[in-house]
Formats: sequence, structure tokens, C-alpha cells
Amino acid sequence: AAELGKGSFKYAWVLDKLKAERERGITIDIALWKFETPKYYVTVIDAPGHRDFIKNMITGT
Repeated sequence: AAELGKGSFKYAWVLDKLKAERERGITIDIALWKFETPKYYVTVIDAPGHRDFIKNMITGT
């Protein structure tokens, strides 16, 4: 991600599977990554959208 000038997308980069997503630095398709720690269940979600709208998206779910 950093090599393409998209260092701020480093976490989304890990979940982006499509070549177009990585080349353009945008999320086209949703992706989930689940893992467990001794105390928590964690789900990382990468979904298309602008960060300014994330609060409303989460509130609406």
C-alpha cells in the first residue's frame, strides 16, 4: 500500500482481494476477518464507503 502512495489504507489493503481494489486504493467488495484473543472475539470489516459516513453506518445496524 505504501509503495502506491496509499499507506493510510494499510489495514484495508490486507483485506482487499481484488486487483482493482489494491490498484485504485478503494474497497469494492466487503471483506471480513475474524479472530479470537483470550478475552475477546474480534471481527474486522472492510466495506465500501467514505469514513465520514462510518458512524452513521454503524449506528444504523
